[in-house]
Amino acid sequence: MDWREGGGTRWLEAALPGARAIFSTRLGGVSEGPYSSLNLGILTGDERDRVVANRQRLCAATGIDPEGVVIARQVHGARIVVHEGPQSPPSWPAPGADPPEADGHLVDRSGLAALVLVADCLPVALAGREGLAMLHCGWRGLAAGIVGAGAEAVGASAAAIGPGIGACCYEVGEEVLAAFAPLGPGLAAGRMLDLAAVARRLLERAGVERIEVAGVCTRCELETFFSHRGEGPDTGRQAGIVVGSG
Repeated sequence: MDWREGGGTRWLEAALPGARAIFSTRLGGVSEGPYSSLNLGILTGDERDRVVANRQRLCAATGIDPEGVVIARQVHGARIVVHEGPQSPPSWPAPGADPPEADGHLVDRSGLAALVLVADCLPVALAGREGLAMLHCGWRGLAAGIVGAGAEAVGASAAAIGPGIGACCYEVGEEVLAAFAPLGPGLAAGRMLDLAAVARRLLERAGVERIEVAGVCTRCELETFFSHRGEGPDTGRQAGIVVGSG
């Protein structure tokens, strides 16, 4: 996974078979205050026009067609939407109509870009013989089986786990630890849960052979990433995107 820069923005990028996984940062946008500066979340307290401008900036920098970006209203579940064409009307470039409620997207390699918004949860990109998937993975979605469902849907052979809150900063309750106890030991130290390790183990159990992990804690890197735990509810959102590489 490598750092890329363009148009004043900066992001992490991973190569997947026939695809790119892009993980944006908070750098290079026009938002101010707690949303400074590349906030992509329209359902925050940020000004709508600034969010729209930020979305345009990210697409221009990464070479993604904004009309081909598919999104959803995330609800921390395990539902995955299959997209056979652009959303109509498009929900990403100039938000209007409400998108479906879901935490995962499955697309082919024809140019659609699947996108999730995060601010500590993990963005997980998958590539396989049946297409591409992008998953929004908080602990609830992971416990509900979103990783296994996504991996099976695309026949995943490769995955990229983007930046999210690290074991250094993610203290959880007993109910969360209990949800992942069946996965075996080594996923938590006391009440500090390693969410990326949970995702990796679930991917391995689903038969995914190649897994790349960003290994970056959003809570620790507040100058680079938005973090709900680090900044509270008044913060922005970065994105995880998967798109065919041509």
